[in-house]
Amino acid sequence: MDFNLAVMLRESARRAPGKTAVILGDIRLSYAQVDELSDRVAANLAAAGVAPGDRVGLQLPNIPWFVIAYFGILKAGGVVVPMNVLLKAPEIAFQLEDSGARALITYGGILGESAKAAESSGVTAVYVVGDAGSAGTPFEALLAGDAPGPQLALRGPADPAVIIYTSGTTGTPKGAVLSHIGLYMNADIPGRLFEFSVDDIALVALPLFHVFALSSIMNTCVLLGGTMTLVPRFDPVAVLEIMQRDRVTVFMGVPTMYIALLQAVDSVDVDLSSLRVAVSGGAPIPAEVIDSFESRFRVPILEGYGLSESSSTATFNISVSERKVYSVGKPIWGTSVQIWDEASRPLPPGAEHVGEVVLRGMNIMIGYHDKPEATAKAFAGGWFHTGDLGYLDQDGFLFIVDRIKDLIIRGGYNVYPREVEEVLYAHPAVAEAAVIGVPDPKLGEEVRAIVAVKPGQSVTEAELIAFVKERAAAYKYPRTIEFRDSLPKNATGKILKKELRPS
Repeated sequence: MDFNLAVMLRESARRAPGKTAVILGDIRLSYAQVDELSDRVAANLAAAGVAPGDRVGLQLPNIPWFVIAYFGILKAGGVVVPMNVLLKAPEIAFQLEDSGARALITYGGILGESAKAAESSGVTAVYVVGDAGSAGTPFEALLAGDAPGPQLALRGPADPAVIIYTSGTTGTPKGAVLSHIGLYMNADIPGRLFEFSVDDIALVALPLFHVFALSSIMNTCVLLGGTMTLVPRFDPVAVLEIMQRDRVTVFMGVPTMYIALLQAVDSVDVDLSSLRVAVSGGAPIPAEVIDSFESRFRVPILEGYGLSESSSTATFNISVSERKVYSVGKPIWGTSVQIWDEASRPLPPGAEHVGEVVLRGMNIMIGYHDKPEATAKAFAGGWFHTGDLGYLDQDGFLFIVDRIKDLIIRGGYNVYPREVEEVLYAHPAVAEAAVIGVPDPKLGEEVRAIVAVKPGQSVTEAELIAFVKERAAAYKYPRTIEFRDSLPKNATGKILKKELRPS
C-alpha cells in the first residue's frame, strides 16, 4: 500500500483551491498556492539529489515558508527533521549528523549558527529564507523553473515522515521517528474530537518545529481544510489582537500561554466572541488557570496529553460535553493506555494507584533514530514507557500526576511537585510556579518552590509557605521559596525545571 502524508494538502487543495490556508499579517496564501509552491520545492529538491527516505533539516519560525517547505520535503519522499530556531551551532550540527540530513532549509536571521553547523556536519545544501549572503542558496532556488505539476513520491504508511528530536532533558536528544500513517491519524482523530472544520481559523503561536503545533495544529488544519494564522513570536497582547482581527475560532497552547493571556487581556480592548474552543497540552495545566480562563473568556479548555514519541496526542477530552475537567481525557481511537507499577504490572483504576503511564497504538513512534538500545528500553514489555506518573479513574479518564524524574522523595515520602504547584497557583499573587527537590543531608531531598509574582502583587516567603502549609500535608509544603521575575522556558513556553535545579 502506498501512502504519503502530503496527500492531505493535495486533497484539500482539490476540494477548495481558493480557500485561505495560511495567514501571516497581510500575507494570505490559498490551498492551491501552498500546494503548487510545495510541488516546486519537491521537484527542485529531487533535482538536487534528495531521494525518497533522505532526511532534510527544516529550521524556520512560524512563517508560510515552513508550511510550504514541510509539504515539499514530504512530496519529494524526504523525511522532515524539524529544528528549533533557537539552537546553537553545536546543537544544530548534532541533529544534522545524527539524522544523516542531506540538506538544510533555514532562516536568514539565524544563518550564523546554521551555516557553522552545516559546515561542521558536512551538509553542503543549505537553503535560506531571507538573506543568504555567501553562506547558502536562496530559498527561491527551490521555487524556480516552470510549474512542475503534481509531485507526490510513493511512500508506505509505516515509512518515516518526520524525525523530531526530544528536548534532551536527560542526556543527549534522541530523534523520535514518526510514520506517515501515525501522523495522519494523529491529525484526523483529535481534530474530529474537537470538531475542527473548514470554517475554523486556528491561531498558531506554538512553534511549528514542535510536535504539538506540527501535528495537532498544522497537520490537522491542512487535513480538514481550515485556516492557520501564524504568529512567529508569542506576545500575549499581539495574540489577542490577532484573535480579534482574524476572527480566530481555535486556540492551542501550553499552560504558560494561558497564564500570559489572562494577565494581558485587561490591558487591551478586544472582541473574542469568535473563539469557540481552546486546547491545552505540552504540560499539565493548573486547575486555577483552567477555571480563570474559562470564566474570563467563556470558552472551554480541552486538555490532552501526548509526547513527541506519540506523534503529539495520546489522550484527549472527548468533547466539550463529555470532558472531565482537570483530566487529560481518554485514549484517542487506536491508542491504549495502562498504568504500570515498578514491576511492569498493570494497576487497577483509582487515584491511589499511581504508576507509570505506558502507551500502545499506531500513532506511537517507530523508534529512536539509529538507537536500537534506547528504543528497546523505551518499549520494554511491548508498551512505550512515557516516564510520566499518572492514574486512570473508574471511567477511563487519565490524570497525570508528574514526571518520574521530577518526583521528590522527602524522608521516604513521595512528593509530587505538580500537586504543590496547584496549591501555589491558587494564591492570587502567584503568576508562575515550579517545585523541585534539592539535596538534604537528613531527608535525602527537601522541597523548594521557585515563584514569579504577578505585576502589582506582592507576597512574602513566609506568607506563601503558610498558604501551602494550610492546604497540603506537612511533608509536602516547600521549606524555602525563591522569587524570580520569570521562570526559564523552552521555545514552546514549557517551564524548564532542569535549569532551576542545583547543579
